[in-house]
Amino acid sequence: MRFDTRLVHGGRRATPGTGDVVPPIHLSTTYERRAQDDLRYFYGRGENPTREQLEECLADLEGARFATVLSSGQAAAATVLAQLRPGQCVVSTDDVYSGTDALFELAARQGVRVRYADLTTPEGIDSALDVPGVALVWVETPTNPLLSVVDIAEVAGRAHERGARLVVDNTFASPALQRPLDLGADVSLYSTTKSIAGHADVLGGALVYRDEELHAAYRSYRTAAGNVPGALDCFLVRRGLHTLSLRVSRQVANAWALVERLRASPVVGRVHYPGLAEHPQHAVAKAQMTEPGSMVSFEYLGGPAARLLDRFALFSCGVSLGGVHSLVECPALMTHRPVPAEVRARRGIGDALIRLSAGIEDGRDLVEDVSRALADGI
Repeated sequence: MRFDTRLVHGGRRATPGTGDVVPPIHLSTTYERRAQDDLRYFYGRGENPTREQLEECLADLEGARFATVLSSGQAAAATVLAQLRPGQCVVSTDDVYSGTDALFELAARQGVRVRYADLTTPEGIDSALDVPGVALVWVETPTNPLLSVVDIAEVAGRAHERGARLVVDNTFASPALQRPLDLGADVSLYSTTKSIAGHADVLGGALVYRDEELHAAYRSYRTAAGNVPGALDCFLVRRGLHTLSLRVSRQVANAWALVERLRASPVVGRVHYPGLAEHPQHAVAKAQMTEPGSMVSFEYLGGPAARLLDRFALFSCGVSLGGVHSLVECPALMTHRPVPAEVRARRGIGDALIRLSAGIEDGRDLVEDVSRALADGI
């Protein structure tokens, strides 16, 4: 089956006796059994049929053997970092989600060494990995919020040469636009809250991979830590997956329309979007992504960012991304506010940086909304 067909049919099982086209939601937390039986289902923290169907679909989308879904994207990231031992080192792209920064701080308190680096060039990759004890390389691409692009295949090859695993946070692109495992990554990580579920009404996370050893480790940790998603949450994420390609296609078209409008504005400085020929990693993005995505960020030159945010009518001022509703935010004031100011400045996340997440509304209405907001600042 091709990708869009697997979105609809992946993980779907026939329901004995009723033949439900939409699989039922299994809400039970425990399963009746005889004490001596070795049954498939034991307790909901470990096993749940609705959860398993979502996992089967996510694995199938990337040609993987396994997927483990968790209660949030942060829970998925924490599960990966929990496998590291004191003294080992994780090398990360230097432009990452602030929640990832927070998890790295927690890992450092447990004795894990964390090293940030520019992984957008071969020289930067080699320099970053030229330290002892590198066990994990963490790539976010496109990055949040500057939309830098990392060559996954390049990093994977150099990480594996040193015996390190590569995890790629693929939340911004989603499997509809980028397949990290096919490019050499060991793990694709997702906040399924975003594009995969797509409606801003459910939290979730996922790890997708092919290695049986990782599978045993991730499942054991999830059961022990208890960071499992409920059956209803898994159902909602699975339902959202049905329309992933349709939604992403409209979102990308809308993002392009917004980019063109922003570039024409006298109160907009640099526009960050991987689809633009002047983007520093445009060639890499074009090679490893089918489309440049639904996220756009830009430098606003027309005054305080907070004043601009108040002028939007259709774009909701809020964090998160990838949903059907368009969103606008200022990372320095919102998503990346917990990051120290000097770190934000070093990464290029200034107070004038604005991030847009294009939804599925009519693109003409979104362009008009941006035009009204920008016109007030001229």
